[in-house]
Amino acid sequence: MKTGLDFLLAAKRCEIDGLQRLALTATWVDVTARLVHTLQRERGLSNMYLAAQGERHTGARLTQIAMSRQVEADWRQQIERVDASAAQAGPGARLFSRIAYVLQGLDGLDALRQRIDERRWDTAQSTEAYVRLIAALLAVVFEAADSASDPAISRRLVALFNFMQGKEFAGQERAVGAAMFGSGHAEQAEQQRLLHLIESQERCLEVVGTYAPPEIRAMLSAPHVSATLADLERLRRVLCTTTQGSVLKPELSQVWFDTCTARIDAMKAVEDRLTQDLGEACSAKIAQAQAELASFGAISADAPPDPLDFYQAAGDGAQAAQASKSFALTLERSVLDLVHDQAKRLQAMGDELEAVRASLNERRVIERAKGLLMAHRHLSEAEAHKTLRQMAMNQNRRIVDVAEAVLAMADVLPAARS
Repeated sequence: MKTGLDFLLAAKRCEIDGLQRLALTATWVDVTARLVHTLQRERGLSNMYLAAQGERHTGARLTQIAMSRQVEADWRQQIERVDASAAQAGPGARLFSRIAYVLQGLDGLDALRQRIDERRWDTAQSTEAYVRLIAALLAVVFEAADSASDPAISRRLVALFNFMQGKEFAGQERAVGAAMFGSGHAEQAEQQRLLHLIESQERCLEVVGTYAPPEIRAMLSAPHVSATLADLERLRRVLCTTTQGSVLKPELSQVWFDTCTARIDAMKAVEDRLTQDLGEACSAKIAQAQAELASFGAISADAPPDPLDFYQAAGDGAQAAQASKSFALTLERSVLDLVHDQAKRLQAMGDELEAVRASLNERRVIERAKGLLMAHRHLSEAEAHKTLRQMAMNQNRRIVDVAEAVLAMADVLPAARS
């Protein structure tokens, strides 16, 4: 007959299995971050190549494409380790769908590069194509964060996802600015897009500051990072304050690209530290859980506890001592003590996990509301976000509350017309 100890051991083995899956997730999140980084640089160089009418940056772009292909091969190799035959409800289904979408994008990447080689697409089309692929990769990280079952790991994944998203906004800023300088003239629409990208970076880094460990937050304000940002600010002012149609110096395209790259490379060092911390946390959690499993195994069920142990008041020292004596315990703890502690720990983990996931859910709600505004009002992504923010300010409400109100109207809105 199975005892409470049997199920306690089974619960701990399930916890270890979940942590080991998280450790595998941490590994491919790391290679996903590397793939995103190489594609971001490829996007920027492609824009410089297109803005220069194919007369410059060819060699650098081809070199970068070769690097991207190598990291893509590493990413595909890691994905092969994911058990796609495993039946996982909820987050598992969403995660697999995200991976399938990324693979579709990667399969068409060479065709995209060919169009750019032949200059059949302009900088706007090229940028949007890379943005879509990188967004798909980031969505995989989002689902990994949303499905994490351990709050300490979830916090790290939330910090990493928001940092990667902020870094992607920085990469888009690099690509858009390089195209603007390369074109030789200022466009108001692109200036507004740059301002939106700058603001979006700041929002993401604020979330990182909430969930990342203190030593990683300190890296974000390191002196060399601040100095690079100061150089970038001077170039930003040139791009964002030049009047519509005025001349920009094309030679500043390379200066802009190099300055943005210096900052993004510094961000990559922080990203690497975040992924390293994630892996270390997974390993530590697994080791701790395995040690607890070993200690559970030291319990002998040959001498059953007093049947009334279950009903004894918590904190009764004499009764706890008596219960402890009824077992041959290495650690002088009863099965009941272990079950009680496990239940309290799981409850605390659940409460913390809900708090961490709240930030992910807020992001999902805001993104859905923006999509609704974009479809029905024919707004750009930046305009939709600005509309939500203005509505929140006017009503003195949180932006997520306004987003929920917008979504509540979805069923009564007329179908969007293209």
